[in-house]
Amino acid sequence: MPPLTCSRLTTCSIAAVIVQMVGVSLFMLGFFPVKPTLSGVSGPESFRPPDHEIHNLTTPPHPPPHLKSLYQELSEIPPSFDRLILMVIDGLPAEFVLGKDGQPPSKALMDAMSYTQSLLKNGMAIGYHAKAAPPTVTMPRLKAMVSGAIGGFLDVAFNFNTQALLDDNLLGQFFSIGWKMVMLGDETWLKLFPGLFTRHDGVSSFYVKDTVQVDQNVSRHLGYELNRDDWDLLILHYLGLDHVGHIGGRNSVLMTPKLMEMDEVVKMIHLNTIVPQDDIKRQTLLVVVSDHGMTDNGNHGGSSYEETDSLVLFIGPTKYASDYASATHNTAYQVDIAPTLALLFGVPIPKNNVGVLIAEIFTSLTDDQQLRALELNSWQLLRLLEAQLPGLSCRSFNSDGFSDDQGLGISKCSGSMDEMFCCLYRNAKLLHSSWKLKTVSSPVAAYHDFLKAASEWLSHRATDKPVNLLAYGVAAMILSCVILFTLIFCLCKEVDLREKQLFSDKNRTQGWHLHETFTLGVTLFLVISMGSSSMVEEEQYIWHFMTSTLYLLLFRNIIQSFPAGTLQSSVSAIKGQNKKCYFQMCSLFMLLVSGRILRGWHQGGVNWTNLPDISKWLEQAGSDYIKLIHLGSGLLLMSLSLFGISLLKSKRNFILVVQLAFSIPGLLVLQHIMKYQDSTSTASGYGATLLAQTIYVILGIMTTGTVIASPWFMPVWISETCSSCNFYFSTSVSIDGQNKSLLIGLRNSVYLIGWAYLYFWCLLQMLLQQPINSMPILLLLMQILASMLYSSNGRTHKQWVEVAAIYYLGMAGHFSLGNSNTLATIDVAGAYIGLSSHSTLLSGILMFIITYASPMLALLSMVMYISLKDPSYFVIPQNADYGYLLKMMIGCPCLVPLCLNSVLLTAYTIVLLLMRNHLFVWSVFSPKYLYVCATTVCVYVGVFVVAVTGFYTCLVFSMRRKRQDPFSNEMGKSLIGE
Repeated sequence: MPPLTCSRLTTCSIAAVIVQMVGVSLFMLGFFPVKPTLSGVSGPESFRPPDHEIHNLTTPPHPPPHLKSLYQELSEIPPSFDRLILMVIDGLPAEFVLGKDGQPPSKALMDAMSYTQSLLKNGMAIGYHAKAAPPTVTMPRLKAMVSGAIGGFLDVAFNFNTQALLDDNLLGQFFSIGWKMVMLGDETWLKLFPGLFTRHDGVSSFYVKDTVQVDQNVSRHLGYELNRDDWDLLILHYLGLDHVGHIGGRNSVLMTPKLMEMDEVVKMIHLNTIVPQDDIKRQTLLVVVSDHGMTDNGNHGGSSYEETDSLVLFIGPTKYASDYASATHNTAYQVDIAPTLALLFGVPIPKNNVGVLIAEIFTSLTDDQQLRALELNSWQLLRLLEAQLPGLSCRSFNSDGFSDDQGLGISKCSGSMDEMFCCLYRNAKLLHSSWKLKTVSSPVAAYHDFLKAASEWLSHRATDKPVNLLAYGVAAMILSCVILFTLIFCLCKEVDLREKQLFSDKNRTQGWHLHETFTLGVTLFLVISMGSSSMVEEEQYIWHFMTSTLYLLLFRNIIQSFPAGTLQSSVSAIKGQNKKCYFQMCSLFMLLVSGRILRGWHQGGVNWTNLPDISKWLEQAGSDYIKLIHLGSGLLLMSLSLFGISLLKSKRNFILVVQLAFSIPGLLVLQHIMKYQDSTSTASGYGATLLAQTIYVILGIMTTGTVIASPWFMPVWISETCSSCNFYFSTSVSIDGQNKSLLIGLRNSVYLIGWAYLYFWCLLQMLLQQPINSMPILLLLMQILASMLYSSNGRTHKQWVEVAAIYYLGMAGHFSLGNSNTLATIDVAGAYIGLSSHSTLLSGILMFIITYASPMLALLSMVMYISLKDPSYFVIPQNADYGYLLKMMIGCPCLVPLCLNSVLLTAYTIVLLLMRNHLFVWSVFSPKYLYVCATTVCVYVGVFVVAVTGFYTCLVFSMRRKRQDPFSNEMGKSLIGE
């Protein structure tokens, strides 16, 4: 094999990353395709039995009035209402209105929505826990309500960039019969249905800091619209309650006032449009819905009960229920709204609907009309089944000639899926035909059996996936893994060979150590655990356990490294050669204690979030304590960083200027904390936004300035006095004075840049993270510093083990900040700090920064890790060049994270492929895969920063050295050539 030069290493690494990116793209394109739908829209044919000859006929377009009359004639069901008011309360959990587990809501919640509760008690309203399908974000849930279809999983990504809905839907059907529609509220409606609304006033749904104006913008038009008679559909989409949840959670002090505000809106609509109705005025139906629920923290996106528990409330002029229990203890699915409203208003059910009509809403109809509604719903679902199951054919059935129970031929349905569906449909049709002849009882139950079976199968059916794309994607990721592991193997082999040349054999032990085996075992155990949905949901326990165990093994190695009799004479040992061992023990002890605190800070995951933890205890203690901890963490962060920078002994004036400059953004962040931040709300207002934007600009300028200026201001040659007092320069091999001086200058520059990365990243997190996470950010920094100090004191372990240990710390810290593998734990509120209006790009970047605070901190720390390593690794041998130095500096810190992430990415891709038919493929495994892909992006960005920083620093020092030492021209040229 040819030697692994710096240029060859770089080229192969970039190629492996590109191959991996292509593989991930191919796999995601194949595994998450757009769900197949029937083209076109339902028309007059939907009111006839599924028949090929009739179904394939194309009917000429009808003018709206004529089409409306035609639908009424064909449906045989008179429209129950003339006008519809659809009130969407974004994020409202159904249990806030209807209670949970047979119990009514708490007294505080019932008092907050007293008028709505009175309607339920009087039977004038009937409510349902309408289960929403994941992902529980606004755009796909609105699609489900108006089309009855369940969209693809990647709708969670399209939620931030909504496109027009082209599938058959209720609004399109209403528009085709000449309805005039008005929309007030979430602008998502305007993006989904451009050009359909006669009047509209949209507001952004993503600017979550606004909890007041976003709803006032809707209500200010309400009185005007209720007094007008020129609309048929009025959509009101209130966002404030969802924003309150994002900011302060379910128990926010703003929640009760917001519920009271929504109750007043319901009261106003009911008193102005429902109560005064008579035979002369047009009949109006008010439907109050929510698109999704929310977790205790106010987030959503996952599949937990709290997130999928959405509300649908029907309020009309007739009485729906006899008592409170029958009006509240009902369940349905969110997709059931579409067929229910379509049949109530006399329009065809959308073609791709998988919902079942809500039967209790049709009690005012005659028995014939109720059965007709069930029949129309059955025909629509049968057409959809025939499209999804090409071999299905239930049209040869003839219902004539059956007149009594004995001759009906009703059979118990079993067999293949095709046979079962045909059997259920046949039974319902037989009973319906016989019921018309008054020979059997009502066939309602038979219709419901067919509708329920068809709806469940269509809702859970896995989409067909192109095998070629999946195979190519997996193959590309495996190839990338092989390339990266070949590179890391060659690099480690070269490092071992270099160590043998530099160090005596008595200081080295051959073979594998327990901690090295365990380091690889961590990855293997994670790969195995990926096949269990429970382990995926509670992955944080694996990371905490594995990280703590790894550092306990390292602690054991330190204990074993003491010579015999040392522990009995600790005083003499501290004064002697084992001083470094005791320093390493203290570093590991601090790391383990910090890890235990982080482990108990948040009860992450899915199943055990209700258990007590430190964050819940502090929140119960009060916001003043949280703010005090927030300020204290910020001050400690500043002090620690300034002290670390002061340890540099060269260019004292330059270091003092750097310390002064570093204090400015720290003081601004502390000002922002004191003035604008608390534990119950997100900073908002012009002053808070301006200060946050100022902090962003200063952090960006100072980070860039430090990286660019540090290699130019740090001296290339350092005096012997400075060299001898350098606090971290120690090596067990002799280095000539010129090389030693050069290495110290280079490492001083990298050390300063590393501190800038860590300090500014932590300051950014102090600004963006929830206040309760300020202490974990500080503890994560202390953990990483302790790990690097442990590695810098002696050549104890192989470099890949040290880098992997820091990477594991970053992943464990990811869960210590309250993150999990469900989309509900993404902090949306913090992504709008410093933004005066919604920006998909900027808020997405901030959301990524908040979510991946800990992994990115670990990756950025690799820059400082390079500066604290034993310089013996970086000594340039004879006939070598700066390319060799660069390879030894950044080789392992860049390749090890890429390799570890590549293994987990490839393994989980294969797991997801194997679990494609699993019950939890969309609720557990698919969200996890999105997190794995986002982690991959995080690793790419972190490794890129480390590599560019190392290359730039070496390039500048080679240029400066060339100017001062003409004999080093060839070395400088070789680096540029590399």
